[in-house]
Amino acid sequence: MIACKGIIFYPPVNTVKKDGQAGSLKQLREGFFLSLRTCFGKIGSILLAVSLALILPAAPLAAETGGDLGAQADTAAVAKPGIAAAGAGMAATSRIGRGKSDAAARTGVDSMKNESAAHSGAAVNEEQPAVEPGAVPDLAKNARSAILMDADSGTVIYEKNGHEPLPPASITKVMTMLLVMEALDRGELQWNEPVTVSEYAASMGGSQIFLEPGEQMTVEDLMKGVAMASANDASVALAERVAGSEELFVQKMNERARELGMKNTKFVNSNGLPAPDHYTSAHDIAIMSRELLKHEAITKYTGKYQDYLRSDTDNPFWLVNTNKLVRFYEGADGLKTGYTSEAKFCLSATAKKGDFRVIAVVLGEPDTKTRNSEVTAMFNYAFSQYTNLKLYDAGAKLGTAKVEKGKADKIDLVANRKYSVLLKRGIDPKQIRHELVLKKELKAPVAAGQVIGTLNVYNGDQKIAEFPVESPMAVDKAGLWTLIKRTAGKMFFLD
Repeated sequence: MIACKGIIFYPPVNTVKKDGQAGSLKQLREGFFLSLRTCFGKIGSILLAVSLALILPAAPLAAETGGDLGAQADTAAVAKPGIAAAGAGMAATSRIGRGKSDAAARTGVDSMKNESAAHSGAAVNEEQPAVEPGAVPDLAKNARSAILMDADSGTVIYEKNGHEPLPPASITKVMTMLLVMEALDRGELQWNEPVTVSEYAASMGGSQIFLEPGEQMTVEDLMKGVAMASANDASVALAERVAGSEELFVQKMNERARELGMKNTKFVNSNGLPAPDHYTSAHDIAIMSRELLKHEAITKYTGKYQDYLRSDTDNPFWLVNTNKLVRFYEGADGLKTGYTSEAKFCLSATAKKGDFRVIAVVLGEPDTKTRNSEVTAMFNYAFSQYTNLKLYDAGAKLGTAKVEKGKADKIDLVANRKYSVLLKRGIDPKQIRHELVLKKELKAPVAAGQVIGTLNVYNGDQKIAEFPVESPMAVDKAGLWTLIKRTAGKMFFLD
């Protein structure tokens, strides 16, 4: 680059109009060349004239390129080749690919914006941005609605009409089983506790284990009946035991659905028997299935192919799982089938290979053979194309957070579940790194479960996941005397 030290270009007087507006481009160029000759001579002027001719048209070109770059930036926000992030719920609904009918139903920029707004909201579902929309083949051509999700992260690998409200039939019982498992965790129920069957519970039709009014059966055996035989009578018996009545239990079901961010769900009963205004979506089913799978003991029942009830009586009852995939697909261990004439054949299924678990949901399939075939195809696609990378096991220490003016001055942070990221096969796991980012100036009081930071995961410099980090304990405000002693201790190095 050639510089002319100490010379500043001032345009000739006749290149500026009296009203202060700039003269023509031609006059500016001539003035520029006149001043340049004093520094560079003719050769320098010729060279810079060529450069100037190239530079001046660049402004409109840059504006056009800026539009293209903006489009590329929008694309980059959706397409992050090869990586789908695991999730703890700071982001909106994620998806790697959709079926052709779902993609065709949503065309244009406006519809994409509306869909994004509809899927955002409370970060309860713990889902992370996914990749390559439209890259996944239509894995469930015959289903009215379908979704394929990574169980650990909540990342959606495939989706077809995933948010369409539809009758779920007995898949409703996924929420029933979830509330029972949560009651067991809280100590409100015991596995060996006998439950007395009401006349109402015994009156349920459809799939059942033929409970009699006044009969007693343990919580565990009732759960077997729900998980394996899809027993409507056992579902109501458990609902009545947990909440006092099925009506009150259904209220709990809908409250839990709202907490989980299930935006297209309304329950009317605990078993999925046909009822007006009883609906959910494939996406919402995946959410509650994922939550149920956090209770690892559930697969002891959903994953068993056959068992017996009343085995110590003269009339043992043979249970055979309605989900045949638990017998015929390696790694399948749940979750729940469903069928009514309105809902058609439905299934929320899960399978695990190594540390990688996926959830596949199909609604409105024409028959059991097609239902099982398409879920098998979804499983095969997930396990052949993706894997996951474990970051922390449940209970692993994440770090320490300092608390200002609290009875405790620090909180030891632990993983409340397994953290992992979903990776496209072929991605080098050594490229993945993570860091703990805590809120600045965390002050008491702190509630148990309060989000106090994030665990950010990166592929190189690109953030691919963001896990919320919650306080495992409550910290109340410290009293004045505690604060004085703590301050004195720091002053005299007593701590």
